[in-house]
Amino acid sequence: MNVQEYARMFEAEETQWWYAGMRAISFALLDAAGSGAPRPPRILDAGCGTGNNLKHLAARGSAVGVDISEEALGFCRARGVVVARAGLLELPFPDGSFDWVTSFDVLYHRWVSDDRAAMAELARVVRPGGLVLVRVPALKLLWGAHDEAVHSRHRYTRKEVVSLLEGAGLRVERATYANTLLLPLVAARRGLDRLTGRHGSDVGFLPAPFEWAFRQALLLEARLVGRASLPLGASVFALGRKPR
Repeated sequence: MNVQEYARMFEAEETQWWYAGMRAISFALLDAAGSGAPRPPRILDAGCGTGNNLKHLAARGSAVGVDISEEALGFCRARGVVVARAGLLELPFPDGSFDWVTSFDVLYHRWVSDDRAAMAELARVVRPGGLVLVRVPALKLLWGAHDEAVHSRHRYTRKEVVSLLEGAGLRVERATYANTLLLPLVAARRGLDRLTGRHGSDVGFLPAPFEWAFRQALLLEARLVGRASLPLGASVFALGRKPR
């Protein structure tokens, strides 16, 4: 990723509408599936970026993150989270080391040259009975300037993500689209990008009324995914469990 994108992420991740909403959806899925465990989980965030998700994961258990970017790890250390340098294709942990493994918007990157091998690594380091949660951008028709700015390789369908998990030997417990309510706005923005030739990422803050409204839309989705999977959206979440 471009170095300047990490600085934008570091500033935005805690409160910006998309990050806050995606975090709420992530934990709606994880907390429901992981409830009733006898002890706090050991957690790996694979491709932890600037470490904000890792900070929230650490509030639920013992958490460590890995990322391939030294720039990203520098921001993680500023947050005070536990990190190491590694890529998804070769995680430096023994088999079955973690109860939860998360990977948020990482598998789609250009530097993940083999997403099936990366998913196999995520599955390898989770214990039998443990959880793997991945999130990736969805739908090729939404490709736009943001994808180029953050070095995207692919936007996925839900079926493709389910295939990745099942190919790694995981039992898929949930697979849902997200950022559903705002999908028409996202599609319009992507179309406008193509028409105008705009460059650059979408990371940044909107005027306060839009920040509030968009955040509320994703918080509503976080409540909805507790009951049902959403049929279409700009992101895909998939939660798998490693068979015992």
